[in-house]
Amino acid sequence: MKLSIIIPFYNESATLRQLLDKVLAVPLDGVVKEILCVNDGSRDGSLEIAQEFARLNPNEVQLISFTKNGGKGRAVIAGLKQATGDILIVQDADLEYEPEDFRTILKMYDDPRVCVVFGSRILGAQRLQGNGAVPRHSYERYYWGGRFVTIVANLLFAAHLTDEPTCYKSLRREVLQELDLQSSGFEFCPEITAKLLRRGHRIVEVPIRYYPRSFEQGKKIRYTDGLKAIWTLLKLRCQ
Repeated sequence: MKLSIIIPFYNESATLRQLLDKVLAVPLDGVVKEILCVNDGSRDGSLEIAQEFARLNPNEVQLISFTKNGGKGRAVIAGLKQATGDILIVQDADLEYEPEDFRTILKMYDDPRVCVVFGSRILGAQRLQGNGAVPRHSYERYYWGGRFVTIVANLLFAAHLTDEPTCYKSLRREVLQELDLQSSGFEFCPEITAKLLRRGHRIVEVPIRYYPRSFEQGKKIRYTDGLKAIWTLLKLRCQ
């Protein structure tokens, strides 16, 4: 099996090196990793870090680079289009997600009927709560905003998701070829979810870990992105 890991980044020099080290180091038995780093017009040295990793790991790391910032969606779609893996997954460059959870996600693809797997922070928090831990989120308003976007997606598409806005969205490459993804910004997440559900794909969720960061640490999403997500879901439901 070949796993394509798409890593969009914009001004993530503080975390990109550590993230790439973690992605390269995670053990995946019988899996070939293809790491597609997509620079979205960074101006802080992130590009140079990615170039270094691509030079030192030419068999695993590829670099796609845009000179101007165009949004996460554009960067992810560029990586997805170039990916050659059997399974494709999106990985943020900010260390909020744990690449070791790739193993949990990939295990679900042992079932040939499974075509789409999302990593759920909510299920991960519930699992931790069972051990007495407190679920983590960066800001209360973003936590509940994400839960609301998930509710809207479930109501519009008769789904049963727990974490629609998760970064860890994975799918078989042949499924990607069915979708005409067009979003340039953070609305990429609801777009791919809506189009998968519209085409009747069952989205399997697995628990994942989550280590949220603050705005001071570089968090980029804003409340307006939640409004755009809801609009995107409504628009695609009506098409």
